[in-house]
Amino acid sequence: MRMSLPNLLTVLRLLAAPMVAIMFLYFTRPYADWFALVLFVLAAVTDWFDGYLARAWRQESKLGAMLDPIADKAMVVIALMVIIGFSSWSAWLVLPATVILFREVFVSGLREYLGATAGTLRVTRLAKWKTMLQMVAIAVLFSQGVFEHYLVISAFGMDQPMVNEIFAGLQPDLQGLRWKQQAMVWAGHIGHVLLWLAAALTLITGVDYFVKALPHLKDDQR
Repeated sequence: MRMSLPNLLTVLRLLAAPMVAIMFLYFTRPYADWFALVLFVLAAVTDWFDGYLARAWRQESKLGAMLDPIADKAMVVIALMVIIGFSSWSAWLVLPATVILFREVFVSGLREYLGATAGTLRVTRLAKWKTMLQMVAIAVLFSQGVFEHYLVISAFGMDQPMVNEIFAGLQPDLQGLRWKQQAMVWAGHIGHVLLWLAAALTLITGVDYFVKALPHLKDDQR
């Protein structure tokens, strides 16, 4: 076992996963959203960077191969948990998040059961796209939380009729309420759509892995 730079980046990404949730325990919003967003994006970037370096420097290792998918799943699962708990879009995100979580548990269980023959469930190109789409969707949803809370802060001290008049263009928008509201809405819609697309890819890749595993799940015929 060797701690090369690619492996170190993978370990840091694994450690960053619980920190995304911890941000919401120790910081108020929107600072927690900002910290979680930056931490998640940096971790997502290392997901590509550590694999690239490992291949370019010929430093691929069993440690990296073992930790890399665990770090990816930990980042996605914990981030989804946080978003479901804090996002105003949570009611619309429960189903795609459930599909993603179920698939990750199911495929991990398949790999554990197959043991030495788990090599039949190698990561496919579509599965890599699935992971990338999941991470982009989660980053966009974190940004939606940022815009939402800056909108609330900007409207602090205003009564609802005044806010309505600003949105209607009857009052000057000195605090930028309109663009913050639009950014919040668009980030929510885009993040929502991307997560549903990620859930669809997640389901497709899960079925693909199950089909590949079926020959190894049949009982021996006597």
